[in-house]
Amino acid sequence: MKRADPWGALAGLTAARIALGRAGASLPTGAVLRFDVAHALARDAVHTPLDLAALAAGWQARQGEAAVIVHSRAGDRHIYLQRPDLGRRLDEDGATRLAALAAGEIDLAIVVADGLSATGVAAHALDLLDELLPRLRGLRRAPLIVAGQGRVALGDEIGALLKARLVLVLLGERPGLSSPDSLGAYLTFAPQAGRLDAERNCVSNIRPAGLPLPLAAARLAWLIAAALTRRLTGVGLKDESDTLLSGGGGSAALPS
Repeated sequence: MKRADPWGALAGLTAARIALGRAGASLPTGAVLRFDVAHALARDAVHTPLDLAALAAGWQARQGEAAVIVHSRAGDRHIYLQRPDLGRRLDEDGATRLAALAAGEIDLAIVVADGLSATGVAAHALDLLDELLPRLRGLRRAPLIVAGQGRVALGDEIGALLKARLVLVLLGERPGLSSPDSLGAYLTFAPQAGRLDAERNCVSNIRPAGLPLPLAAARLAWLIAAALTRRLTGVGLKDESDTLLSGGGGSAALPS
């Protein structure tokens, strides 16, 4: 009689690679093949270009608003991966166009960038915004900015040019071997070039198999309201949204 694998119950609770078994001194063929597929998906997530025009068209179709497409100083994916600093600054054309868009202080600028997983952005960014925007009624928003070859800090320059009190950057997170489509959200109050990561709040692993989109949207809405009320983000703003969400509220009241 074959004994039950004592790891089987644990393996069913996680996407981590545990209880893979063995074939002699090696892994079983099935486990090796599944690893190869996961590795290929992670590489594709990093190297596949994001279709910026399609993303902007999708936003237009859903929200009836035009998006603005900009690019960082990283001219292509190869440069982007080797020069993170160039992905943090706008190219000259983008900076000029955004400066021309500024029309008085706004509450929130939203930036969608490719980051390190175009797969995650294409799959989840617009769906997340569909969940989030109804929770942000009453805020003055800038046009959606869609950025190519962008990193988190690109939002600092964009927010400053648009005179936004707060910038929200959605971008693809570095893929893991079980999460090639993860989306991250980074919130920064009073954005300006040179902001530190400690001055941001982050909500990560946004995807159906991670942090579900409705829950992520509720958490972001709470953080946005709290940031505008308290005039800060980062280590000084503790995420207390779980207390509110467990009570069924779903979001914090936006400041008037």
